[in-house]
Amino acid sequence: MMEIAVYGAGMVATSVYHAIKTLYPDCEITSFVVSEREGNPVEINGIPVLSLDEFCNSEKRPDITILVAAPENHHDTITKELFRKRLKNYICMDSAREATLMQYYYKKTGRFLILLSCGRKREKKGNISLHVYMAKSCWDMPLKKPWKQPKWLCQIQAGAALTEWHIADIRDNVGDNISEKNGNYSELTALYWIWKNRGNQGQEHDYFGLFHYRRILDIAEEDVCRIGENEVDVILPYPTVCFPSIHEHHKRYVKSNDWMAMVSALEELEPEYAKSMSKIFSGSYFYNYNILVARKEIFNEFCAWLFPILRRTEELSIPKGWERADRYIGYLGESLTTLYFMYHEHDFKIAHTGRLLLT
Repeated sequence: MMEIAVYGAGMVATSVYHAIKTLYPDCEITSFVVSEREGNPVEINGIPVLSLDEFCNSEKRPDITILVAAPENHHDTITKELFRKRLKNYICMDSAREATLMQYYYKKTGRFLILLSCGRKREKKGNISLHVYMAKSCWDMPLKKPWKQPKWLCQIQAGAALTEWHIADIRDNVGDNISEKNGNYSELTALYWIWKNRGNQGQEHDYFGLFHYRRILDIAEEDVCRIGENEVDVILPYPTVCFPSIHEHHKRYVKSNDWMAMVSALEELEPEYAKSMSKIFSGSYFYNYNILVARKEIFNEFCAWLFPILRRTEELSIPKGWERADRYIGYLGESLTTLYFMYHEHDFKIAHTGRLLLT
């Protein structure tokens, strides 16, 4: 039996843990390792969460393979620390490896439709027009690796109202916009702009979507054909697996008062969704990152549902949303995206693909 330690205790780590447990039952995950204990759980599913120093003092640590399953932008710091501790037996789970692992996991469980499993059809229904925006920030660091941008993807500067720098031809501070709220809404100010200035304006496109900063959905040109030929309604990233539930997971990112403000807004504006919230958020599958591609009609309906709830949440929050800039609305947007598409799981044909991080 192979022994493994998982470096991390967040969404990436718990997703990797569940996938390995399902796909490789002969592997034993002995511990989760974190840089510091503060802010992390004591255990995950009965497996101890150890600080790096505690792990180094354990008897088995020289023989254990370490899977670095933390956000990819932290990998350099983590691996340097592992090397300093003379721990050289590690594998970094970058976004491509993570996506492949989750693809196999969901293929085996059969829980969610995988975009790659949508076969090509002999009788083609014609090409679709895909128009996706990629939110960019003036604070973005240059990419270290070359990346070929698809022809159906264009860049939009998010939070353009908050800076004099112009880094993209399209900016979210023109037309109907909430660009000045970027400090709280993050990439959702770009989503709002797309909805109000493109999705609702009779544009000749079948699908609209949003990627952001460095996170993109793994959609190749071949996959664009799959989307049209299989009449896919929505493309979302593979869900991350939260521990022990979405409801508990959100406590690490959102204050209790802000969460309750969102709940109150839902009960007031969308009571049917509020009734389903407890069941959906007691589950483990979570659509994070606020990235999606959807058929134009569904894209518009989703945005028309989402933004009034977020606006009302701002009004109910203490302090009010316009009195702060801590990205809490962006985090709540992930939870509401999960609620909306889990609620419509059987109404829409939702396909899933990997979420890649450009570096």
